[in-house]
Amino acid sequence: MATRAAERPLGLDDLDVSRLDEWLEYSRILPKFRTLRARGPLHWCPESAFGPYWSVVSHAAIMEVEGRPDIFSSRWDLGGITIFERNPDRSEPEMPMFIAMDRPQHTGQRRTVAPAFTPAEMARQAPDIRRRTADLLDSLPEGEVFDWVDRVSIELTTGMLAILFAFPWEDRRLLTKWSDTATDTTAIADDEANQRRWDTLFEMVAYFTKLWNERAAKDPGPDLISMLIHSDATRNMTPQEYLGNLVLLIVGGNDTTRNTMSGAVMAQNLYRANWERMMADPALIPNGVAELIRWQTPLAHMRRTALADFELHGETIRAGDKVVMWYLSANRDESVFADPDVFLPWRENARRHLAFGFGIHRCVGARLAELQVGILLEEMAKRRMRVELAGEPTRVYSNFVHGYRAMPVEIRRG
Repeated sequence: MATRAAERPLGLDDLDVSRLDEWLEYSRILPKFRTLRARGPLHWCPESAFGPYWSVVSHAAIMEVEGRPDIFSSRWDLGGITIFERNPDRSEPEMPMFIAMDRPQHTGQRRTVAPAFTPAEMARQAPDIRRRTADLLDSLPEGEVFDWVDRVSIELTTGMLAILFAFPWEDRRLLTKWSDTATDTTAIADDEANQRRWDTLFEMVAYFTKLWNERAAKDPGPDLISMLIHSDATRNMTPQEYLGNLVLLIVGGNDTTRNTMSGAVMAQNLYRANWERMMADPALIPNGVAELIRWQTPLAHMRRTALADFELHGETIRAGDKVVMWYLSANRDESVFADPDVFLPWRENARRHLAFGFGIHRCVGARLAELQVGILLEEMAKRRMRVELAGEPTRVYSNFVHGYRAMPVEIRRG
């Protein structure tokens, strides 16, 4: 029976891994990716809610696509970086951002913000990140149910974003609101909800425009807004580019770290013995961070558009085709990661994960994400903190952001 199943042609239900309802359960989406990987590294899906697309599901094939940016474009005007398509019947502003640009525009704009994420800058930020993390963990109630996503994951990442932008601290939760709004899949699909979504994003632009004008009159500072103002590559951005890059920096700084911090609770509860071994041996934590990011894969995919016909693993990708790289599948690729569904903090090749992408578009804030998650795990280990699920988590309804809206937990110390 297994042989016959492996030999039968793949149907549309097998090929379409974009269906949002299936992303709410690991038990539904992971087996579909496993089936596709067993049959080949890439597959053509002729129809879906997002139009036809290629699924790139193996680790090696994704690295090939990422490594050829002159063939596989990220340009926003060709479709950008997600599987979603703009509705031609809607009049919506464009959101060009440097991750959705090709060279040379991408190079200049990325280089502008890169100084905020250097090793030296991480060393400077680390003591403050540790202080805020320690204070927050010490404030959590013991033996009482609370939402880990709201109290820990959101609070820590939103605070970090506020520091990066030198954003008014009392308004920092607006950054979470804007990040969630920008990636709200359900709103994008509904005309009225999408209009409210854009109204909220324009509120964000108005707020940041005020900050831009204030900072423009001052000497250069270390915050991201000041960096954008005083760089030749970004000081003359259009309002649309400003909006796009704000969304990129907010979503990138929020979702990756936030959902990995929430994934830590899932890993602790699903693989308790492995987690406890890491907590008992803090030397395992740095590698455990990479493994946690691999296991969670907080952004599930990136999209490219083919600029020319190209042969890849025996398949012909045509110019104009949508090419979707499923990072969640690559990070479960059995040819690279043994027992890929298991969280193993001592996994020797955990750092081969593709959760941050590869090549010129690799996440500019990867070091900061690793630093924040690592400090959280270290501080939890110091307190011998156990976090136990107290109910079913609520997942994000998305095939792009792979994470959690809410997670009821109870904690124990000692």
